[in-house]
Amino acid sequence: MQASHTTVDTVDPAEVAKFEAMAAEWWDPNGKFKPLHMLNPCRLDYITSQIAGEFDRDLATPLPFKGLRILDIGCGGGLLSEPMARLGAEVVGADAAAGNLPVARIHAEQSGLTIDYRFDTAEALAAAGEQFDVVLNMEVVEHVADPLAFLTACFELLRPGGLMLCSTINRNPKSFAMAIIGAEVIMRWLPRGTHDWSKFITPDELCGLLTEAGLEVVDRKGFVFNPVSWAWRISDRDLSVNYVVASLRL
Repeated sequence: MQASHTTVDTVDPAEVAKFEAMAAEWWDPNGKFKPLHMLNPCRLDYITSQIAGEFDRDLATPLPFKGLRILDIGCGGGLLSEPMARLGAEVVGADAAAGNLPVARIHAEQSGLTIDYRFDTAEALAAAGEQFDVVLNMEVVEHVADPLAFLTACFELLRPGGLMLCSTINRNPKSFAMAIIGAEVIMRWLPRGTHDWSKFITPDELCGLLTEAGLEVVDRKGFVFNPVSWAWRISDRDLSVNYVVASLRL
């Protein structure tokens, strides 16, 4: 069932302020975004394979995503926007934290990439009638004030047949131990308070919200960190901490 149009503002000012305070460090692989830099190759493997499969693209060819319009919502410094642009997509990177965007724009320019970075929200883009083939919604939904309204806006941003990839963190004792105690307290990969465990969302909850927003869930996978190899991998079964869900607007 298609959800109704929404103009609800789901931005949480306190969450935005956290990321603005860290904006200058987006491209430092050993800085406050070290966990994302470590996770990024695994995320990109999943993202590119899902887009290629859905839109029948051959990743071995030059610019395989040419002709696709992709929105990176909550783009931060552009860690996902830039690879999508390199693959040939027309990319819009939107973020509610204005401090992130100068960093993203400068890095894209230095990299010779054309990316349309905007200080904007999903709700405002949807109200303006913007439409995309793909919405990348990675590590954002746990930071918004109203997840259902946010996901409904993302639904509205997709063209019929469009694909959304949404990743977040599960809510259970293991995720508290790893994402809060491990990442923020012990390893100090992130400043304390970056995540609010109570805002984490279980896979079943997220799939229910996506369905309520009008999307059809087609896949879900876990991102699993191995402390021995110090690397991430994609898992079909282990969604206990970080995970991603693919859904379509039919």
